[in-house]
Amino acid sequence: MKLKSLTIAIALAATSVSSFAADKQEGFYIGAFGDYYDASWENMSAQAGLDVNESTGFGLEAGYRFSDFWSARLEYADLDFNAFDKAAGNRNNIDGSRFGIDALYHLDGGPFYGLVGIKSMDVVEDNMFLNAGVGYRHFITDNLFANVETAVYQGIDKGYTDVGAKLGINYFFGQNTTPAEPVQPAPEVVEVQVAPVDSDNDNILDVDDKCANTPMTDAVDGTGCTLYEDKEVTVSLLVTFPNNNSAVSQRYLDDIDQVASFLKDYPDTTVLLEGHTSAVGKASYNKWLSKKRADAVAKQLMDDGIASDRITTVGLGEERLKNEANTAAAHAENRRVEAHIKTIKTVKVLR
Repeated sequence: MKLKSLTIAIALAATSVSSFAADKQEGFYIGAFGDYYDASWENMSAQAGLDVNESTGFGLEAGYRFSDFWSARLEYADLDFNAFDKAAGNRNNIDGSRFGIDALYHLDGGPFYGLVGIKSMDVVEDNMFLNAGVGYRHFITDNLFANVETAVYQGIDKGYTDVGAKLGINYFFGQNTTPAEPVQPAPEVVEVQVAPVDSDNDNILDVDDKCANTPMTDAVDGTGCTLYEDKEVTVSLLVTFPNNNSAVSQRYLDDIDQVASFLKDYPDTTVLLEGHTSAVGKASYNKWLSKKRADAVAKQLMDDGIASDRITTVGLGEERLKNEANTAAAHAENRRVEAHIKTIKTVKVLR
């Protein structure tokens, strides 16, 4: 139970020690330590009926670090064993000593290490032991370090198997492996002024521009987006006819095609075709003839792909004369079909 408690305490001490351990190069060190040794030797041959149990003591050691990974040491410990004399029936203390050498391997050159060694133990009689264990070093200053370790001891002369633990303080005469680098002053921060950028040259800086890469031809608003406006667009048609005739002349087909294209471009628009005549002849006949002329132009628009429900025709006869003179030229001017279409479209505002 004592050994188990001691082993747990050593493990906790080793894992809780601060990580500020300095790696060392070559150098000598000396130290002193407290020692606990758990023995279970029964019926010692040198003294019949004598049982030797645990010991506490102290010791000195001297070592040398050969490299980051290897070191060796000599050790001497003065021990005070608890013994029971079965023949006399009493318990007393027996002095003893331990002397030996250890080789230490430092894991990754750091504070943890493993060890193997050979020891001579003089307690009532001399016995030789092989030992192996683990330990931890913590540098308190650049040269002063503490160490804790535990090891298993196996008897060579007799089959004893014991456990021991040490807690020591040592002074190292070597130097740090990597001297501390001087602290460099923080670089001076130089504030660089960045010129404002207008990538699309619309006079709105990129930081405020919500519409990047607007065309150079477009006027823009305060956020850099293209400006639009409503604009009225119109198309007109005038088709004239010979006297007493409603056939559409070939020379007006291009004008009618232009009206058809306008209607296709603006599918929400409709067209009113107004038919007219001159004042020659009966008014009722002229009314019928003017409607027939408007229907002839409507048919041409439908042939161009315009739906009939978008076309309205009306015959006005001689009600709206353009020229009221009673001449051949005036009569020719009045024989006609007219249309006027307008709508509103949204267009870009140009710079």
